Amino acid sequence: MRAEHTVQRLRVRKRERRLANRPGIIRLTLHLGTIVGLGWLITERVPVWPVLMIAQGVAIIFLFTVLHETAHRTAFKDRWANDAVARLCGILVVLPADWFRCFHFAHHRFTQDPEHDPELSTVKPQNLGQYLAHLSGLPVWWRQMKTLVRNALGQNTDNFVGKSDKAKVRWEARMMIFAYGLAATVSVTSGSLEILFVWLIPILLGQPFLRLFLLAEHGGCAYERDMLANSRTTLTTAAIRWLTWNMSYHAEHHALPSVPFFRLPAFHQITRPHLGVVEDGCFRFHAEYLGRMIGSRHPSAG
Repeated sequence: MRAEHTVQRLRVRKRERRLANRPGIIRLTLHLGTIVGLGWLITERVPVWPVLMIAQGVAIIFLFTVLHETAHRTAFKDRWANDAVARLCGILVVLPADWFRCFHFAHHRFTQDPEHDPELSTVKPQNLGQYLAHLSGLPVWWRQMKTLVRNALGQNTDNFVGKSDKAKVRWEARMMIFAYGLAATVSVTSGSLEILFVWLIPILLGQPFLRLFLLAEHGGCAYERDMLANSRTTLTTAAIRWLTWNMSYHAEHHALPSVPFFRLPAFHQITRPHLGVVEDGCFRFHAEYLGRMIGSRHPSAG
């Protein structure tokens, strides 16, 4: 196939896969700095602080895209740096990093394979009620909580978590629960509820925005193995590309996952003529997705 030939040819372009620390350090510093700055404004109760809680939620919940990049160990040159940042982000978005790495690598191996892709274990929204429930983020919070507790109890049965990873996944979940317990204890004993306003409530408010973004990555794409056809690239603004660590270039990422986030824009210029699914903006995608849904055409298959 033409797409497969293109990807094989591009694999020899080693410079597209060259890792570096500086871009990740700069991006992470700015991202975390935004969270800290917004958190300070909220604690100071500036006049628009309730609105800032939404911005804070978006900034925190989109640490998921940092978790994604560090799960691939492409955000930084050093493995320890990728793993440390992944665990920090996992705690903040309540998603165990080691477990997610297992989950996500299975997703890459079996993208859009209904029988083996773990992302398809939950069906994409097929009617308006399911769509609104999906955007609320409540189903994903429920799944993440169940995963965390199940892992901590040593009851993980996911087929994508190998035997060698079981102990690591169990330890990770227990450490996360300990961290949450410690944070709750400090909050209660100090008589401060600021953790609610700078973290917990904001991530609930921010989750719908992440759901909107992530649904565009594969929703409505074909159930086939061609990575340039089963994943969608969404052309969007520089601000959103910055916030999402360039994950809007999703077909390019699936075509060659070893390309780090800061090289994806250049990689997009190479792959652009061969992409099968490109959308001009996230909102246009959702308008079309809703249109197909309302028109009774199955929206989760291309």
